[in-house]
Amino acid sequence: MARAAKTSKSKKTGESAPRKTAGVVDTLLAPVRWLMRNAVRALILLILLVIGLVALYRIVDPPITYTMWSEGRRLGQPVDREWVDAEQIAPVMLRSVVAAEDANFCTHWGFDMRAIRDAIEEGGNRGASTISQQTVKNVYLWQGRSWPRKALEAMITPVAEALWPKRRILEIYLNVAEFDEGVFGVEAAAQTYFGVGPEALSATQAARLAAILPDPKGRSASNPSSFVQRRAAQIRDGAATILRDGRDDCFE
Repeated sequence: MARAAKTSKSKKTGESAPRKTAGVVDTLLAPVRWLMRNAVRALILLILLVIGLVALYRIVDPPITYTMWSEGRRLGQPVDREWVDAEQIAPVMLRSVVAAEDANFCTHWGFDMRAIRDAIEEGGNRGASTISQQTVKNVYLWQGRSWPRKALEAMITPVAEALWPKRRILEIYLNVAEFDEGVFGVEAAAQTYFGVGPEALSATQAARLAAILPDPKGRSASNPSSFVQRRAAQIRDGAATILRDGRDDCFE
C-alpha cells in the first residue's frame, strides 16, 4: 500500500511539471501575443484611415498640403494658391503635363513598370514616378527621398488609382504642384507667369509651365532658359501627339 501511494504521488508530481512549464511559457509569450494583436489592429486601422482619406478627396478638394504649409512657414506668409476645377483648365495644359511627366498615364495603374525598368538600367539617373505617385506624395506626404516616404507612397498610390478617376488625379495634381517659390497650383502659376487664367493658357504657355515642374524654383516659364525652351518645344509636340493618338481619352 505504501509503495502504491508513493507511485501515485510520483505520477501527480510528474503531471504537474508540464503544467508549470506550460504556464511559464504562456507567461513569457503573453507580451508577444499582445504586441502582435495590437500591431494587426494598428495596421487595419491605418489601412482604413488611408482608404477613408483617399475616398474623401475624391469629392472634397484638398485644402492644404504639408509642402504648402512648410513653404509658407519658411517664407513667413501664406503661399499663393487658388483651387480651380478641371473644367476651368485649358485641355492643352492637362495634355502638356501628361506629355512632360507621364506619357503612359492612361495605361498604367499607378506605376509605370517600363519606366521603372529603364530607370534601373540607367542606374537611377532618371525619374520613374508617375503623376499618380507625385499626386499622392504632394497631397499626403512630404518631399525628399527616404524609404519610409517611398513605402507609404507605394501603399497609397494603388488606392488612389482605384478610387479616383484619372481626370481627378490630374485635377488634384495641377492644383497642388509647386510652380515657383510660394506659388502652388496652375491658377496661381498662370497668373504669376502670364497674367491669364488657367482656361486661357496657350499651347506654348502650357508647355512652359509643364517644363518647370521638375525644378520650379530653378526654372522660369515667363523668362525661360534655352533648356526650358527646348524642353517646352518637346512637350508641346508631345501634347499634340497625345491628342492625335487619343491617349487623352482617360481624362478628356
